[in-house]
Amino acid sequence: MNWLLPYPLLSAALLALWLLLNQSISPGHIVLGSVIAILASWVMAALRPEKPRIRRPGAALRLAGIVLFDILRSNIAVGRIIVRSREPGMNAGFLTIPLDMRSHQGLAVLSLIITSTPGTIWLDYDAAKGTLMLHVLDLVDETVWIETIKGRYERLLMEIFE
Repeated sequence: MNWLLPYPLLSAALLALWLLLNQSISPGHIVLGSVIAILASWVMAALRPEKPRIRRPGAALRLAGIVLFDILRSNIAVGRIIVRSREPGMNAGFLTIPLDMRSHQGLAVLSLIITSTPGTIWLDYDAAKGTLMLHVLDLVDETVWIETIKGRYERLLMEIFE
């Protein structure tokens, strides 16, 4: 059965997402969604990703709570920026953050965290230098952002994946 569904959870999630997006559970959508889910599972198997090893599940739960809180807080902050239409002192900008983390899974999760948080975008990661470039909607103090990324996210991700 592994040859048909090398990643069964991925296939099931993709089928469920397909059905939810189409808002239909007709036989045609079930068949088409299943074919797409199976093909995506085969593509994933061809990529041969490393299996992540979560070293500390408790740290993962703490990180999830921190990220949810930060996303909520960032939504409110971005809403204020939009409603107040740019108060003086609010500047968008780019910053480079040196990272100590080298785990591919940790970097992938960090990219999801940063991109999911309103007002921030992951632009580039230079593996040779170990630096991350971000765009921030409200860049007042670079050191605060560096401390936030390194202290709140990178430290926990290194506990989880390295």
